[in-house]
Amino acid sequence: MHKHQHRHQRNMPHVFAGRGSRIYNFFAHTVFRGMYRRLARDVAANAPQGAEVLDIGTGPGMLLAELVRIRPDLRLTGIDLSPDMVAAAARNAGPQVTVKVGDVTNLPFDDGSFDVIVSSFSSHHWDDPEAAAPELTRVLRPGGKAYIYDFRFAPFDVLDADGPRTRVRTGIPFFPRCIRLTVSANV
Repeated sequence: MHKHQHRHQRNMPHVFAGRGSRIYNFFAHTVFRGMYRRLARDVAANAPQGAEVLDIGTGPGMLLAELVRIRPDLRLTGIDLSPDMVAAAARNAGPQVTVKVGDVTNLPFDDGSFDVIVSSFSSHHWDDPEAAAPELTRVLRPGGKAYIYDFRFAPFDVLDADGPRTRVRTGIPFFPRCIRLTVSANV
């Protein structure tokens, strides 16, 4: 195995295109909606007033849609590798959200662009989490935080071996909890 790839490499953007994107969008609206509401409340509780927030691996934008609903003061941006997911996120989150195609290993933003970064259940898909880690801290402002929510097998150690990890309730019976890794900006 290449040193830059973790053992759970599963970046498959073709799965989230066409029909696959429509199926995932359906499940995000139905089965996973409560989870996105819980995660949005967690992010909202930690985001400063008027914060610039980046959602990496936004998928169909359900987390962004929930954040718009509960924290309209936030300036929200989402990126995803799949153009079909970006289109779904634009529809679901609305015109007050910016969404674009982008890769976590080469974020299309200036240094210090965001107060908060969030990623929900996408880090286990990242091909090169070692390349993603410096990008997360690069685009965070001083004092900013990244909240990476994922399964316990996600590449948390590669992203930040020392970052605090918290168990968070998802509200979904078949995986009732996830892990939230908090990564702080380099000061």
